[in-house]
Amino acid sequence: MIFGLVLLFLNLLSPQFTEAGQAKLEKMVQDRDALTQQWKESESKKSGIFGNRTKKDMIETNEWLERIIAKDNLIMDELRMIGDIETTTATQTGEDYKAIAFKQEKDVQALKRAVAERDKSLDKMLSSRRTFEWTTTIFFLSTLGLGYWIYRSKKMS
Repeated sequence: MIFGLVLLFLNLLSPQFTEAGQAKLEKMVQDRDALTQQWKESESKKSGIFGNRTKKDMIETNEWLERIIAKDNLIMDELRMIGDIETTTATQTGEDYKAIAFKQEKDVQALKRAVAERDKSLDKMLSSRRTFEWTTTIFFLSTLGLGYWIYRSKKMS
């Protein structure tokens, strides 16, 4: 009965028990309750003279207690295994988050490199455009100066 309460408490505390694991634990607790009931029956046996307990009765009672302890050990092993599974699941989830964060960090670095390359190409294009603008301005001013010089030389002659 006490293990039933412990199982109920763990069920409320940790809802990550699988249904199969939950059913297995419930069956183990039911088996333990049945063993406890048989132990109580053997404890009440008094086959000796004058209604006393005999050595055989006490040995049988001790055997039932050993079976109960063995069942308790199985239940505790099962609970530890479930705890280990939950710990492993939590650890794997943490490692998954680390992997996702690492991948996103790599993606961010790749995007930063792409932006830097794009900036370099824009600077190069802007530089070539500036060169074209200066060339055009110098050509225009040269043409304007040559035109003024020709106009003046024709007007003087």
